[in-house]
Amino acid sequence: MAEAFNVPSVAELVAEARRVYQENFGGDGPDIAVCAPGRVNLIGEHTDYNGGFVLPMALPMVTVVVGSRSTGRSCSIVTVTEGAGELRKVDFDLPTADAPLTRGQPSWANYVKGVVHHYRAQPLPGFRAVIASSVPLGGGLSSSASLEVATYTFLQQLNPDDGDKVAKALACQQAEHTHAGVPCGIMDQFVSVLGKEGHALLIDCRSLEATAVPLSDPGLVVLITNSNVRHALTGSEYPTRRRQCEEAAAVLGKSSLREATLQDLEAAKARLDDVTYRRARHVIEEIARTAQAAEALKRGAYREFGKLMVESHNSLRDHYEVSCVELDELVAVAMEVEGVFGSRMTGGGFGGCTVSLVQADAADRAMQHIKERYSGSPTFYITSPSEGARVLSL
Repeated sequence: MAEAFNVPSVAELVAEARRVYQENFGGDGPDIAVCAPGRVNLIGEHTDYNGGFVLPMALPMVTVVVGSRSTGRSCSIVTVTEGAGELRKVDFDLPTADAPLTRGQPSWANYVKGVVHHYRAQPLPGFRAVIASSVPLGGGLSSSASLEVATYTFLQQLNPDDGDKVAKALACQQAEHTHAGVPCGIMDQFVSVLGKEGHALLIDCRSLEATAVPLSDPGLVVLITNSNVRHALTGSEYPTRRRQCEEAAAVLGKSSLREATLQDLEAAKARLDDVTYRRARHVIEEIARTAQAAEALKRGAYREFGKLMVESHNSLRDHYEVSCVELDELVAVAMEVEGVFGSRMTGGGFGGCTVSLVQADAADRAMQHIKERYSGSPTFYITSPSEGARVLSL
């Protein structure tokens, strides 16, 4: 029988992180504990860096940081996260004007360094910290944003900033740009900071306004299926897609594709090559789809929402070309199951996860069917919308 993965609880992650802290640093143990969630995007893919709408939700899977301040300017961080690579402990000094923090190895530490660099209430004290996470790495569920936001939340306990949550998300996004080298949009950090239990978050990535959309029907679950494949294309594909969108907007005379309509695009078709046209078409249609989907969710129109999810997937496959055989297969087999309203790839693409909106009483049936029909080895997560970043009691 196919079963959902048993995600460690926040308390279990904290206990593990405390144990590792004691092993590495001794003393009185940590006096700060925080966490920040990963996310799944229900619809609105590759729209955030185009100023469009996205509809993510925060997940029960989180990154936990425990730690305490230390004397002097030195910082020491240990990760217990599986898949982080060989080097589990990193030491560095706090940045100065003459000696900023630079990217290096191991790559996981770059996210932490970036947040320290962009933290909005300097100067920071030195610190010692341990990171533990239940967000799967490389699955498209924003393990990176979860780590950035957890780190920022930890730093807030060392030296509080002004508490502006949107500015916090923007600082974490900057960290990813400068220190991880990924020109991401704002969605992942935004929902990790501002996620709300029982709600998806409709984020307008142009105005940075968010509307909580109720998603707490007990007869409904959000099923995430990890394909457990990662295609190596992703390094260059993301910046390429972003550049194609910027080129299309420039040809249309718009500051971003958010400002463009399908009529604008059709009028300019002769001045765009076929690939750029299809990229822009996906984004313009996906922005409209996401706004429609949020309205459908508010009305409890789950079949309509599901239909929009499938349309989104098909567009990501055909126009944006970021899907892969495994994701297409997972969506197709999920949609064969009675009680699955909709399914689509989620995240950047080329592997990672699908997200499906499923009747709660059909979840086991759906997992079993996917397990039997999918050519790979899937991992399942049954999830519901969870709270954003928070301080934990020790």
